[in-house]
Amino acid sequence: MNWSVEAICTGLAVPFNGAERSAIAKHPTPGPLRINRDGFEVDEQADRKVHGGPEMAVHLYPLDHHDFWTGMLMGHALLAEPGAFGSNLAVRGIDEEQVCIGDRFQLGSAVLEISQARQPCWKVEHRFQRKGMVAAIIETGRSGWYFRVLEEGVAQAGDTLHRIEQGHEDWSVARVFETIFAPDTSNEDLAAVANLERLSPNHRERARMRLA
Repeated sequence: MNWSVEAICTGLAVPFNGAERSAIAKHPTPGPLRINRDGFEVDEQADRKVHGGPEMAVHLYPLDHHDFWTGMLMGHALLAEPGAFGSNLAVRGIDEEQVCIGDRFQLGSAVLEISQARQPCWKVEHRFQRKGMVAAIIETGRSGWYFRVLEEGVAQAGDTLHRIEQGHEDWSVARVFETIFAPDTSNEDLAAVANLERLSPNHRERARMRLA
């Protein structure tokens, strides 16, 4: 399947909350842009312990989710920005149910692989200045996801995100996210998630911790 990338968004780490810095504010960036193992070369992540690195190199938060948030938040100026949730790729017609952990995609001359769902954190609520967003992400599964970069390359807005290989076909991003973060999860599902070869080590370990 193919999806068009409307924009590629990047950002720099700036003061965010007192001494805290963040690069969650991403803005459309003209290309072509180089994609390295750690993501787009002009993109930054402030806290590399929880964002960025090879397992969280490129982030996609579906543009269609902005409609949901417009209703929930009764509108918000930030929702007009394609990178409002820190997303690098602005794409419509795709969501967590349609893609699986380990799915591989051609983007420009690069090859990306879905590594994990995005874990929601307080920075989303601080950016929007609205409480309850993290709980809503967990409840609805509107998490977005990360890619690792299997082959470095170059991409730009207007390129196609083309799925070239199916990953763990029984484990959509939505199902894995629910298994790891929902309050009621079966040990059988947790054990299966802990053994997904293409899932990031961090999320496999989260599943193991819940089993324990």
